[in-house]
Amino acid sequence: MNNYALIMAGGSGTRLWPLSRQKQPKQALKLVGERSMFQHAVERITPLFPAENILVVTRAEHVQLFMAQTPEIPPQNFISEPEGRGTAPAIGLASIHLLQKDPQASMVVLTADHFITEEEHFRRALSAACQVAQQDYLVTLGIEPKSPSTGFGYIQQGESLASVSGFSVYRVKQFVEKPDHEAAMRMLLSRNYSWNSGIFIWRVGQILAEFKRQMPDFYTQLQQVARALGTPQYSRTLNQVWPQVTKQTIDYGIMEHARQVAVIPVDIGWTDVGSWESLYHVLPLDERGNYSSLPPSQLLSIDSHGTLVMGDGKRLIAIIGLQNSIVVDSGDALLICSMEREQDVKEIVRQLEQRGQSQYL
Repeated sequence: MNNYALIMAGGSGTRLWPLSRQKQPKQALKLVGERSMFQHAVERITPLFPAENILVVTRAEHVQLFMAQTPEIPPQNFISEPEGRGTAPAIGLASIHLLQKDPQASMVVLTADHFITEEEHFRRALSAACQVAQQDYLVTLGIEPKSPSTGFGYIQQGESLASVSGFSVYRVKQFVEKPDHEAAMRMLLSRNYSWNSGIFIWRVGQILAEFKRQMPDFYTQLQQVARALGTPQYSRTLNQVWPQVTKQTIDYGIMEHARQVAVIPVDIGWTDVGSWESLYHVLPLDERGNYSSLPPSQLLSIDSHGTLVMGDGKRLIAIIGLQNSIVVDSGDALLICSMEREQDVKEIVRQLEQRGQSQYL
């Protein structure tokens, strides 16, 4: 049994505009510390996976960017999508590559925009999940909920299946879409639900069998691409097939109706860094609840509380009396918004698209 990791480094990152751009996606940004989110994702799994067993799937225009950030990963392990079609097609494409490389492989699917504080516990959970996957289960890590969040999907635990290396394993009863506050509170109090982390573990043959059963049209398209693997026709075939692929997530496309799904609830200090507010909550704050990425000489803050200030340090930023606010300076664009409205950042991106101001996208 050989275990491989797949890091998905796609997604538009529109809620992290104006730093996250089409040419510089959020996964490539140094949002926490001196390493990019993608580099953090690679480093936290290297004790489990040698570099040659780490695969990366990303948009074609970003391959060189991520290669430069992780020269230890072999170039042939970067799998490029001509265009993003959602997590299900991305995983499917990586799966046919891995099947050709190692038909007995198990695959751990991760994304490059998670922040995890308990890294050793996380790695132990992945090792346990790989053992469960050998029993032909599609396995997911469930995050033990800390609050009645309405921003995550939930996983309901069914019967207990086993205890593996100290981790409890349950059959998945159902996946629940993002709930309203009342439903989220009920699920939190029941202690029988986990947040859906988007972290998956399975045998590559098993996930491809589920693609064949549940997404037969896409599976047929995958087989067209698979037949061209390793031939001079591969790029041309992929570029012909991929625009015809229907966009789909792995949750909707596969997980919700898969035959054998298991969940391992974990508490690993997990945060999905998809917005400015989620980033704010993982950063070191001062005594007033403020965070700044700027050198002290480039920020003047007077009577401000609960603020996130991000900038490139090329000009002075001064703030007075701001409360629960976000200020992000990318050099050519400036975002100022209240923390309560940060989910609307993607609306700014939508309006820029409508106005044809692609220089800011």
